[in-house]
Amino acid sequence: MDYFERVLEARTGGRIQVENYFGGTLGRERELMDLVTLNVLQGTRGGFFFDVNPKYNIFLLPFLVDGWDQALRLVNSQFTERVNLESRRYGYHVPACGISQGFRAHTTSVRPITGPEDFRGLKLRVPPQEPNVILTEALGAIPQEIPFTEVYQAAKTGVIDGQDNAPSNLWETRIHEVQEFLSLSNYMAGPDPLIVNLDWYESLPSDLQVVFDEVAREAIAYSDQMNEESEVAYIEKLSDVLVTNRIEGDALERFRQAALPVYDVLVERGYFTWDDIQEAQRAARGE
Repeated sequence: MDYFERVLEARTGGRIQVENYFGGTLGRERELMDLVTLNVLQGTRGGFFFDVNPKYNIFLLPFLVDGWDQALRLVNSQFTERVNLESRRYGYHVPACGISQGFRAHTTSVRPITGPEDFRGLKLRVPPQEPNVILTEALGAIPQEIPFTEVYQAAKTGVIDGQDNAPSNLWETRIHEVQEFLSLSNYMAGPDPLIVNLDWYESLPSDLQVVFDEVAREAIAYSDQMNEESEVAYIEKLSDVLVTNRIEGDALERFRQAALPVYDVLVERGYFTWDDIQEAQRAARGE
């Protein structure tokens, strides 16, 4: 977002001024989304993309993609472009959607996650996103919808037994100080749309709209590049202070099978169709 600020101001000759707010300065993600809806803030990135278009939940399907290459192909595909454009019917403009910091990894304080059976009975913090809650319940764990800013204290006091997030988030927020185990499976990577108030965007002259979208796409691509390049380094740092394992082979396949109910539930609720899922998977494979 520093890149976005610097480059957009330069390319518009200062006709658009950007002011970034980091670290929860203006509130939690829910509050930020409400401020964008009211056009008090012009844009945000965060977990309430369901407000923007329920179809973004498709990116949270467990094991939808296999690694970074597929994830990048998907977010840069025509499928994702259509999902971005559909956000206009809800009052938002999404010039670009990336990958939310990388693949999520589980940390726990009770026991390592070596297979799906190890989730049973654990109190796991989940973000306020339906696919995460449904998956946690399907695995036999107890979802705790807690803002990420409160996870450290919740883990320290035993309110939760574990949580999951991208390795960069885990390290930067020092979750490793209050957890013991790190389990890697590459089971989920979420969407990262740049969410902009549509009325504000449409108030811009057409030439500024073009530049705004161009720089937004570059910034999101740069963000994805940085996250992919840094993921291995963050995992190495975490592995130095946490007992680390990878879920592989038969255990990983059992995890995949245990996660399948999430697909059925979200299709039944009408957020997207099986055709949408298959189209997303084909886009991820480059077909």
